[in-house]
Amino acid sequence: MIVVGAGIAGVACAGELVRAGVTVQIRERGRVAGGRMASRRFDGRPADTGAAYFTVDDPGFAEVVHRWRAAGLVREWTDTFVAYGPDGRREVTGPMRWSAPRGLRSLVEELARDLPVTTEQLVMAVQPGPAVDGAGCAAVALCMPGPQAALLLDPALAHAGRAALDQRWAPALSAVLRFPSRRWPDFRGAFVNDHPLLALVCDDGDRRGDAAPVLVAHTTPEFAAGHLAQPSAAGPAVEEAVRDLLGLPEPAELVHVHRWTYARPTAAGDGTYHLDDDGVGLAGDAFGRPRVQSAWRSGRDLGRALAERVLAVRG
Repeated sequence: MIVVGAGIAGVACAGELVRAGVTVQIRERGRVAGGRMASRRFDGRPADTGAAYFTVDDPGFAEVVHRWRAAGLVREWTDTFVAYGPDGRREVTGPMRWSAPRGLRSLVEELARDLPVTTEQLVMAVQPGPAVDGAGCAAVALCMPGPQAALLLDPALAHAGRAALDQRWAPALSAVLRFPSRRWPDFRGAFVNDHPLLALVCDDGDRRGDAAPVLVAHTTPEFAAGHLAQPSAAGPAVEEAVRDLLGLPEPAELVHVHRWTYARPTAAGDGTYHLDDDGVGLAGDAFGRPRVQSAWRSGRDLGRALAERVLAVRG
């Protein structure tokens, strides 16, 4: 059994298979596990460059979060953001947002700790059989955005191909901005409405709990779409927009821009995963609200369905 992609959906899927006694391999094209729960270190300090936080309302995911909390990996962050818009600045209260002091990637790494993950392993093709790069296997789980999965699928796997291409995704850029000091108004996270460039700004020092003068800004899809070829070139515009929004007099000392071509699904699929008679499954947050919890649940449910199918064949 092969799982392609070591984001939270992939490791949740593989974890279910291993618990059911199914032999599994996880193949990840990147250098580390994590997917869009991405963190990058700057001078030894992590900053979240993908998902900004996570929320919890699923009982199964709550059990996972409880284990993370007991291990000191997560903490409750805030239930209150501010919203900037044409009418000014106001506070908005919502669900509790959770953060990870060592970066959200550390949570995926913890789930993958005892799983067989091979990083920097590029999968080229999934063929009927099923087979991965010509080698047969019991089933394949593609735990990645649908447009990426579609590139791997042989045309003969039409059902999975249609399910992958039916997904719709929006891009985004995330920019890490490190300033000389904390000079902005008190806030934890800010939704930015009706802005030509900014969608979300998070106080990463508050989110991490170390009070570092670091902000992480996420752009609108429209702005990102014009800078996917050279994301770093968008850095000055993002920094200027953040400084203008928050009234910051000093320029940032560090600006790092990360490109997410497939940042966020824009429409929920049917069910929590896809699995066809060819033995090819798809999982991720496109099967639900665009949330960390949705990706975890999708991978878990696909893993359970695959385990049931494999064990039924064994008799």
